[in-house]
Amino acid sequence: MLWVGEPFTAPGRGFWAKLEGRNPGGIKDRPALHMVRAARERGELRPGARIVESTSGTLGLGLALAGVTYGHPVTVVTDPAIEPLMTGLLTAHGADVAVVDAPHPVGGWQQARRDRVAELLAAEPGAWCPDQYHNPDNVAAYRPLALELIAQLGRIDALVVSVGTGGHSAGVAGVLREWFPELRVVGVDTVGSTIFGQPALPRLMRGLGSSIHPRNVAYPLFDEVHWVAAPEAVGAARALAVSRWATGGWSVGAVALVARWLAAATAPDTRIAAVFPDGPQRYAGTVFDDGWCRARGLLGHRLPERPDEIAHPGERTVTRWTRCRTVLDPLAGAGPLRSAGDRSGPARAAR
Repeated sequence: MLWVGEPFTAPGRGFWAKLEGRNPGGIKDRPALHMVRAARERGELRPGARIVESTSGTLGLGLALAGVTYGHPVTVVTDPAIEPLMTGLLTAHGADVAVVDAPHPVGGWQQARRDRVAELLAAEPGAWCPDQYHNPDNVAAYRPLALELIAQLGRIDALVVSVGTGGHSAGVAGVLREWFPELRVVGVDTVGSTIFGQPALPRLMRGLGSSIHPRNVAYPLFDEVHWVAAPEAVGAARALAVSRWATGGWSVGAVALVARWLAAATAPDTRIAAVFPDGPQRYAGTVFDDGWCRARGLLGHRLPERPDEIAHPGERTVTRWTRCRTVLDPLAGAGPLRSAGDRSGPARAAR
C-alpha cells in the first residue's frame, strides 16, 4: 500500500494505492492462477493441456506464470498494439504469442482475438480457454485482494477501480460492500469503451475498457463511472511518477486521476482505496516514451482538476474525462439500474 498525497493531490488530501504491479506480472496473476487451479480441480483442464486466451498482455503474463506452475503450454492471442517488451516477456516465460492481423468489423481487435482463440481451440482437442471476460472464477480470484485491503486499511469509504473484463472490480467491490454497506464504488473506464453504454470507438488505451460486454461486470455495485481519455491517463501516470515514484500505465494513470479528484471532492477523513493494476515497466515504449506520445498527440495537455458530467450515458459521446452518476447495463435496456441516491433495489447509482 502507498499513501498518495501532495504534490500529486491537493494539500491535506490523498488516497491509498494498492500496488498490484509489485506482483510478478501484475494484478492478473491472481485470476490466472485461480482460474487455472479451479479448472484443474473440476477436470476441465487436463494435465499438460494447452491454455489459450485473448489478452492485451497482463493476463498473458499471469497465464505464463500459471503454465510454469502447473505444467501447461500457453498460447496468448493478442493484437499488433502489444508492446514489444510484453511480447519479449511472454516469450521468455515460455508462452507462444499469436498476433491477429485485422480487427473484427464490429467488435474490433478484441473480438478478432476471441475469434482466433476459437480457431486455436478447435484445432487442438483438449485445449482450454479461461475466458476471462465471462468466467466467474475471474471474479472469485479477487476475494483475497479485498481482504488484504481490509486488513491493511481497516475502514474503507470509497473504492476507485478500473473496469475491463470486470473481474477485479466485481470481486473486490463485492467483498468490500459486504463489510462496508455504504462503500462508494467509482468505476474507471476509457473513452471509446462500450461497457457502460457509450458507443465503441478506436481505443489507444489498453488494459481497461472493452468493445464487447463482459458478463463479469457487476453493474449493481457501481455508484458512478468515469471515462478517461488517453492524454489524461498519460498525464496522470507521468505526474504520479515524478511525485510519488510508484506509477504504471494506462489503467494506473486513469485510476490515479479519478482518485485524486475524489480525494479533493470528499471530506478530508474519507478513506479512499485505489487499485493500481500494474507497474510502469511495460510502458517504457509507449506511455513514458516522448516520441511515441508526441506522435499521437498525448503530450502538452494540462492535467484537468475535475471531470465533465453527463446525466445519462446516452446523453452524448464523451471525448474527455467525464463522470456519470447514472450507471446502466447496456444489455438490460435504456433505463438506469437505480436512480441517483437510491440505495434500495438491485443496482446503484452514485451519490
